[in-house]
Amino acid sequence: MLDLKFIRENTDAVAKSLNDRAMKVDLEKLLSLDSERRKLLIEAETLKHERNKASQEIGKMLREKKDANKLKADMKVTSQKIKELDPKVVEISANLDQMLLNIPNIPHSSVPIGPDQKSNKLIKKWGKIKKFSFKPRTHIELSEFLGIMDFSRASKITGTGFALYKGLGARLERALINFMLDLHTKKHNYIEVFPPFLVNRASMTGTGQLPKLEEDMYRLKDDDLFLIPTAEVPVTNMHRDETLDEEEMPLYYTAYTACFRREAGSYGKETRGLVRVHQFDKVELVKFVKPETSYDELEKLLKDAEKVIELLEIPYRVSALSTGDMSFAASKCYDIELWAPGTDTWLEVSSCSNFTDFQARRANIKYRSKGSKKTIFVHTLNGSGVALARLVVAILENHQEKDGSVVIPEPLRPYMDSLDVIKPS
Repeated sequence: MLDLKFIRENTDAVAKSLNDRAMKVDLEKLLSLDSERRKLLIEAETLKHERNKASQEIGKMLREKKDANKLKADMKVTSQKIKELDPKVVEISANLDQMLLNIPNIPHSSVPIGPDQKSNKLIKKWGKIKKFSFKPRTHIELSEFLGIMDFSRASKITGTGFALYKGLGARLERALINFMLDLHTKKHNYIEVFPPFLVNRASMTGTGQLPKLEEDMYRLKDDDLFLIPTAEVPVTNMHRDETLDEEEMPLYYTAYTACFRREAGSYGKETRGLVRVHQFDKVELVKFVKPETSYDELEKLLKDAEKVIELLEIPYRVSALSTGDMSFAASKCYDIELWAPGTDTWLEVSSCSNFTDFQARRANIKYRSKGSKKTIFVHTLNGSGVALARLVVAILENHQEKDGSVVIPEPLRPYMDSLDVIKPS
């Protein structure tokens, strides 16, 4: 959430941000409501001050046995005016808050300006794209041949857009989760947490999924709870309505969770397999840092996510997202995409974002400066470290052999009883 005072004093910058993001918000209406609310607040406070003075004067007159009826009558009129003003202030404040919740973060000056992903800027490529002596199979063909997934039974159990891992497929999924958690905790100094997969409305609002993206989320019918779209939501909200000590900063967390998204929808051939699913596993990275370090922390976050892919020897590329392609809450975001030769496409497996104080204002997360009573909003960051469904696609398709077997990347072998190749059973 942007600070209302900031919007008031930097209206042109906010308007430019909205234009760069191709979003429409009635800033004139917002500022008009803000002006009206401040006017009513001043009027109400003035009347309350007058009422307090009159109350003291009435008490004095009664003690002195003087007639205070006229002053009492005047105070009743004043009290009635206050009763009329207070609900108006509450109503306008609610409207203002709702409008503020729908204004996106201000993009950093380094973010490419453009309406969509075509304006993204490629900043890095890593690894060599393998030249096969045969036509590479898709992950769907490989998983069926190797007997490690069963998409038809997943569809029977739940519906389209879900996967059923079995045998070495399930073992590979578990190995990847443990490998990433160990890497991030032992090498990158993150604290592991295992949060709930259901969160309340306040949590979803705090990280920016609500109100804008409510239709894309899975919501429980009988409780106002949501299945998490990413571990970013519960982990960031761990410190909602808290004031941290400066000595605790920076705070790094990593978490494995399942993730649930309705947005998959219908995408033709992408409805089969793992490329676009409603439920997937992910290891998430979340940071709480001081404002002056947040963009340096974003670069470190990106490197932590890249390390996963490099150790698994998968070609990837990194893009800086444009204003039109970046998430609502982010000020700057990098996407990491893996090459999938069988599917013949690049697959996004991680978005690494700096949200500055945008989420912290919504979730009321601050820190107290050392030796001072002053509190400051933290800066929050998060990135996938990384998402598994598409990572599995890339592993199967990049490490396949002509006979349909798949070589297991070396870092995963300790998690799979030293198995080095997945062969058909």
